[in-house]
Amino acid sequence: MKAKNIDEQYLLLLEDIILNSNKKSDRTGTGTLSVFGRRISHNMEDGFPLLTTKKMAWKSIVTELLWFLRGETSIKYLLDNDCHIWDGDCYQKYCMSSSKDCNEPYYSKEEFINKIKTDEDFAKKWGEFGPIYGKQWRSWKEGEYTTPLGLDGPSIWEDGIDQIQNLINELKANPDSRRLIVNAWNVGDLDEMVLPPCHYSFQFYTRELESGQRGISLMWNQRSVDTCLGLPFNIASYGLLLHIVAKMVGMVPEQLIGSLGDTHIYRNHVEGALEQIKRTWFPLPSLVFSDDLDFSGTIDDFLATATPEKFKIENYTSHPSIKFPLSN
Repeated sequence: MKAKNIDEQYLLLLEDIILNSNKKSDRTGTGTLSVFGRRISHNMEDGFPLLTTKKMAWKSIVTELLWFLRGETSIKYLLDNDCHIWDGDCYQKYCMSSSKDCNEPYYSKEEFINKIKTDEDFAKKWGEFGPIYGKQWRSWKEGEYTTPLGLDGPSIWEDGIDQIQNLINELKANPDSRRLIVNAWNVGDLDEMVLPPCHYSFQFYTRELESGQRGISLMWNQRSVDTCLGLPFNIASYGLLLHIVAKMVGMVPEQLIGSLGDTHIYRNHVEGALEQIKRTWFPLPSLVFSDDLDFSGTIDDFLATATPEKFKIENYTSHPSIKFPLSN
């Protein structure tokens, strides 16, 4: 039986949560409708998994993934590329910390963001998230949170294990390995993170195809799933990561699978979810890479050529966006 379209799966998941959920409290104080242990899957031959039942912010999705892959943990790269999905977490950290710092003036959120963009010293002090995704992906170092590079460079950690480059090397040398895993859940670093990883690990799987090529699939694991705001980003982000890695190792993207733990709808998102459930989906778009992206070398060779504008989505038709409040 043909698998359901990714939009259909997503709408069925929203309906499942609304009909079968448990009411739970959460760290934001908003409250959620929650279910546990769900799964979504998508065949990449069916198109790029960018939801069409609401308009998606494609550039922000690309920017965040490049931020992770670069090993950066400062919000400045995101702001320089007009990506604001982490603004609330960063500003909340500033408000909590600056209230204890008598020498720090109070800034509104707008003033704070502008200060990060224009003042390197301020960005260094208040724009850091700690050893989150990018640090763990590119420089895992168990139980030791090291100091970022100086103000002249981005916030990249040195002397750790580069899980992304190791993954690419292993895919080329031993594609049948069952150890093709990247993990962001570094227990020794969790207390230093502004927010522990929601999507905490991913695994690749490859197989020989009848064509003589090799297919490659990705499964990610997620402990906490903001179904209305976060999950559509996660689906597209890991779909993009699958395409990038496949291109770097000369394989064909096949299956994208999400393994979802606490899968929830915030109570102030229910109205928007009900609106989205009513919508019908459009055909999925296609992903097109710029010709000058370098997939032939290391992950850093690729990143040296990668900017958000070099990842294009073609033939994307969608319903209008839905305004979901962000809970921090």
